Amino acid sequence: MGVLNFKKDTTLENNRVLLRPLLEEDLKHLLPFSINEPELWTYSLLPADGKENLEKYIAFALQKRKEEDSYPFIVFDKITQEYAGSTRFYDYRPNHKTVQLGYTWYGKKFQRTGLNKNCKYLLLSYAFDVLGLERVEFRADATNQRSITAMKSIGCNVEGILRNNCTSPTGRRDSIVLSILKPEWQSRVKSLLSKAI
Repeated sequence: MGVLNFKKDTTLENNRVLLRPLLEEDLKHLLPFSINEPELWTYSLLPADGKENLEKYIAFALQKRKEEDSYPFIVFDKITQEYAGSTRFYDYRPNHKTVQLGYTWYGKKFQRTGLNKNCKYLLLSYAFDVLGLERVEFRADATNQRSITAMKSIGCNVEGILRNNCTSPTGRRDSIVLSILKPEWQSRVKSLLSKAI
């Protein structure tokens, strides 16, 4: 039994999107974003702008999967038949039945298209309905309004701000913490997202 009860080749998919395990050779699929849209990582703790940074980004994701802390995916948009970005589960705490969901980014043409809600529906369904987790946490730079709005739109509750809690490429940052609990998923968030996809 591997990390997060995933098999090596676990994929999550619906009619709109396919999430499959990130591989080292996926560099070629993600490199155009890294070169042409470096601003995607403005708020990222681990930037992937430029080939060298993207190589480090992928290597870090794959190392964390080996350590059974994370499970990174590459995102494929079935409508456009193009790779769209990446996302992952991380900071898995099986004894507490919790995980974080993040490192999520999509190329500009895939933003505000409904792709994110489809991804989150698949990921949250897996976390709560398959893995039986009790809490999924989300974090972002407290000044990243676009990301915060997106998280609220999928049903996340704001818990608060961790002040000056981590190092970022530009210094220190405050992080906003949001979450979805299993009862919230069952009572409203699952239905909310299923209607939006």
